[in-house]
Amino acid sequence: MDALANLLDGPRARGAFLMKVVLDPPWSIHVRDEAPLALVTMARGSGWVIPDGDEPVKVNTGDVVVARGTTPYIVANDPATPPQVVIHPGDRCTTLRGEPLEEKLGLGVRTWGDKLDGDTMMLIGTYHMSGEVSRRLLDALPPMLVVPSGTGESPIIPVLADEIAKDEPAQAVVLDRLLDLVLITVLRAWFAREDAETPPWYRAHGDPVVGAALRMIYNDPAHPWTVASLADATGVSRATLARRFTELVGESPMAFLTDWRLALAADLLREPAATVGSVARKVGYGSGFALSAAFKRVRGVSPREHLARH
Repeated sequence: MDALANLLDGPRARGAFLMKVVLDPPWSIHVRDEAPLALVTMARGSGWVIPDGDEPVKVNTGDVVVARGTTPYIVANDPATPPQVVIHPGDRCTTLRGEPLEEKLGLGVRTWGDKLDGDTMMLIGTYHMSGEVSRRLLDALPPMLVVPSGTGESPIIPVLADEIAKDEPAQAVVLDRLLDLVLITVLRAWFAREDAETPPWYRAHGDPVVGAALRMIYNDPAHPWTVASLADATGVSRATLARRFTELVGESPMAFLTDWRLALAADLLREPAATVGSVARKVGYGSGFALSAAFKRVRGVSPREHLARH
């Protein structure tokens, strides 16, 4: 598994919020939904995205905005247009005075706005929850980025635009997978840019020694890796591997391995049939007790306490 494949293996939309928004100017939407990750695709027309406390950014047809974190932002036809609509947590839409707008502006299945042939059409997809494996993805992204049309253009976007308005059997699952594909395509294009501020552990994959060690950890996290076994597999001494790994990644090989195993465990524990014991064996711990002890030592809570919090 390469670095990007591992990074993008996290997105797993489950019942994601998706909406087609069609508006005539002037329009302005204040997004306060506190979602961990959201995508806004300008399918027709243009507008501006105004991050809270930052400069407005122009968004043209085909551009995709990726918003990470819970900081509010505004999407508008012009930075000078005052907000008219507020998106709250739970995908609740109101006026500035709190009056509900879902019925007033409804235009059909997952379609909302002034009229179907409005000058501006946006596709909005929101991830409500982030698995622990996705944490490295979220940490690797800036609070907001705009991927220009042509850079991350995906043939999936027109399909998503068509499927959003359908009400077919298993439609929610279809939309979840389409949203994942759009996100992966867009982020793959962004990470390929020279000016992308990628994290140290991602850049370290280009090193012949550290990159090889990282791939071994990702490909087989349950293996009983040690610094010695990783060094032997990469053809260097333990001291050399430990030094280069720490310099490039920012933490020791064993600390990275532990963090990755616990991230995988946290994600796997969300599965309905999962038990602490079964997950422990998948991520390299001999028993549920050993996994719980590692979780408690590193994160300060047991696996069950962690799940209860999230």
